[in-house]
Amino acid sequence: MVSSEHALSDSSALTGWYKSSYSGGNQGECLEVARGYADVPVRDSKEVGGPALVFSARRWASFVTAVKDGGIGTRVS
Repeated sequence: MVSSEHALSDSSALTGWYKSSYSGGNQGECLEVARGYADVPVRDSKEVGGPALVFSARRWASFVTAVKDGGIGTRVS
């Protein structure tokens, strides 16, 4: 599934998309992740037919851990 660019141009071809339960609210700043793939596709929830970035499971787990541990700050507008 992963191309050399680590992106898919049309994420609607994949199934199993879900939004985190932590994504509440209506700000529209949510990511969706697709389950059931060896690599982890991630897309903007507002662009269901748009592109998806694809991460190795190890890199995605590192990202999630960094967010949980406060290693990646959030920006408030």
